[in-house]
Amino acid sequence: MHPSGPQGNQPLPLLSAPRCGARTRAGSPCQSPAVEGKKRCRMHGGAHGSGAPPGKRNGAYRHGMRTHEMIELRREIRELTRISREAITAYRP
Repeated sequence: MHPSGPQGNQPLPLLSAPRCGARTRAGSPCQSPAVEGKKRCRMHGGAHGSGAPPGKRNGAYRHGMRTHEMIELRREIRELTRISREAITAYRP
């Protein structure tokens, strides 16, 4: 027997709601109803405020290794190292 709502012929809203579908630890899809307007349930990221913050607040900053400033700094360091080595070898007895 299928549970029905207050009118007797309408199914309960949760039974007809779209399902979350996220994979559980057991590997089966989650059967919880998705949060309204989202594709996941409250446990799998559909809740308000869940997930990573947008933009710069996310913390996904560039590491700086490939920025123009760092590339130029490494060139200068290499050049100074080369000059230093040449000076050291020139003054060796």
